[in-house]
Parts: sequence; C-alpha cells; structure tokens
Amino acid sequence: MHIRSALEALSGWAAPGSRLVRRLAGRPRALDVLTALSCLAVMALDVPGLAAADNSLDTRLEAGLVLTASASTLLVRRRAPWLAYAVGLGLLGWLHELTLVQFALYSVARFWGRRAGVAAGVLYVVVAYALFNLPGWPVSRAATVAEFLSLVVPIGALAVGVGIAANRQDLVRALEKQRATTAALEAVQSERARVAGDVHDFVGRELTLLTVRSEVLARRARGEAYAQDFEELSETARRAHRVLNEIIVQRGADGAPTPGLDGLTALAEQSARAGSAVDLDVDDAALRLSPLRQAAVYRVVQECLTNAAKHAPGEPVRVRVGVGEGLARIAVSNVLPASAPGRAPVSAGTGTAGMAERVRSVGGTFEAGRGDGTYEVLAELPAGPGL
Repeated sequence: MHIRSALEALSGWAAPGSRLVRRLAGRPRALDVLTALSCLAVMALDVPGLAAADNSLDTRLEAGLVLTASASTLLVRRRAPWLAYAVGLGLLGWLHELTLVQFALYSVARFWGRRAGVAAGVLYVVVAYALFNLPGWPVSRAATVAEFLSLVVPIGALAVGVGIAANRQDLVRALEKQRATTAALEAVQSERARVAGDVHDFVGRELTLLTVRSEVLARRARGEAYAQDFEELSETARRAHRVLNEIIVQRGADGAPTPGLDGLTALAEQSARAGSAVDLDVDDAALRLSPLRQAAVYRVVQECLTNAAKHAPGEPVRVRVGVGEGLARIAVSNVLPASAPGRAPVSAGTGTAGMAERVRSVGGTFEAGRGDGTYEVLAELPAGPGL
C-alpha cells in the first residue's frame, strides 16, 4: 500500500514534467534554448576553478562570459552543429572543458547523421589525445593515458551513440508521418472514387429516366410540331449519359452505390450487436435530401460508428441528423473510455480524411475532435433546393 501510494505520488509529480516535454517537442527553438541553458548550467560548476587555475581567465565574471558565449553556439545546433563542435574543441584545449564538445557531438550525430557523428567522434578523440600530450594538461583531469582514455573516450562515444540513436528516431518519425500522409491521400482518393461512382449511379439513373420519358412523349406527339423537340431532348439525355460513362471510371462488381438515410437503422443495429448502443435521431426533413447528400450522411455516420467501436468499445453513441436554415447537420458523439483499451485497435487512421472528403465533395464543412470527455464529429452540408 505504501509503495503504491509512493508510485502514485511520483507519477503525480512527473506528470507536469512529461506535459512540458511533450509541449516542447513541437517547438525546436525552445528545445535549443533549453539545451544551451543546460550546457551552461553544467559548465558553470567549473567557474570557480576556471578563474583560479590552468588558464588565463582572471575573474569569475570573465569565466562566466566565456562559457555563456560558448554555450550560445548551441542555439544553431540544428543548422550548424559544427560551430558548437569547433568552439567545444577550442574550450577543450584552452580551459580543458569537456562539456560543450559532448553536446556538440550529440548535435552533429543527430542532425547530420551517423557518418558525420562517427567522424566528429574520432576527430574529438585525436584532438583530445594531442592536447593531453601537450604541456599544461591539468593533472586533476587525468594523470595517465589510461585515466585519460577512460574519461574522454567513453563520454565522446556515449554522446555520439545517443545522437545517432536520436537521428534514427527522427528518421522513423518522419517516415511514419510520410506514411500517414500517404494513407490519408489514398483515403481521400478512394472516397473521391466512391463519390464518382455514386454520381454515376444516381445521375445516370435520372438521365435514363429522362431519356425514356422523352422517347415516350416523342411517340405520343408524333405528327405534332414539337415532336422533333422531344426526340432531340431524348438524344441529348442519351449523349449526356454516354459522356458520364466515359468520364467516370467504372467500379468493380462490388461497387454498389452508397446507401442513403434508410441504411442508418441497419448501421445502428449492427453497432448495438457489437456492444455500442446507438441513440439515432433523424429529422423527417432529411429524408428529402438528394441521393448524393444522403450518401454523404451515411458515410459520416458509418465511419463514426466504426471509430467508436475501435476506440471506445461498449460506450454509447449519439447520432443526430437534422435539417434547418438550408443546412443538413450531422452530429455524432461518443463517450471516451476512462482508460485506453488493453490492445491498441487496428486502424489506418484514414477514416476521418475520408469522411471530410465526402462532406466537402457536396460543398459542406467537417470538424472532429475531443470534447469534455467525449469525441465529437460535426458535419454540415447544403440541404439543396426546397429544404
């Protein structure tokens, strides 16, 4: 019990620090300033000795100014880590100060890669060994070659190794970001293809009906002055249908058109069987939306229920579809679980991009994000004429 209480207290104390680290992770400039200050703080421990021994500095003020100016080179460590590295080697020969060059070695390895880091590390050891053999190396820093190597080499190797590891992590994160971006683009393209298919199905059906109706009217008006007009209208509708077929890529056998609002009940029942009850409320006016708009509503609700089942299994979901002021509104919210699922859900993370593309394809707007203990999705699209 005491151990658990101590661990809870430690986690409570560490929480602000972890939040600060996450906040700074997205601010490279702030991290550079923090790195420079950390290096200066470590070097400041040597200020009394620097002002009293083995160098030409006379006062603590001079020592502090020199170290501050040297540490400031870390502010450009991302673009020019070699500047801090060169200054660090200079401090090593003049003041026998090892701290700055270690920060610089890490920066070179992280931002310039493994080869640059290894080369900088080898040069650091060679220069340090040459300085050790010159007259004036302080005995307190290493009296023998063995002591020198046990001090200088491990520190340099550690700095380079950590820098290379951080560089690899940066590459992995960049690759994951690129992969996520590519997946999102593929989801958008896939959704556009589905929209195109729905346009083909819905508009093609209307054009077919128009063609048939025009032909019927042309037969009935045979012999009349306007019979030719009905025939031209029929041919125009037929030609428009052919153009539609040529422009839109045909789908495979499984490319059935996206259901409309009449399919929401089945989605809610399917979600309930999976353990997530759905409170579904659809305005009667929404049933008069065009097929394309109803398909957009269906896709949003479908993806929201899928995401809720993955990330908040067993939690209730509220779905509201209404029409007012010329807009159709879809609001979906689910309670976020108190703790993360035991196993991470299998998710490509592209569903939101697909939903947004579907809504924007009919001139709407889309928002999604965390609320007060809930995850909320709000989509609005023009209701169309007569609504």
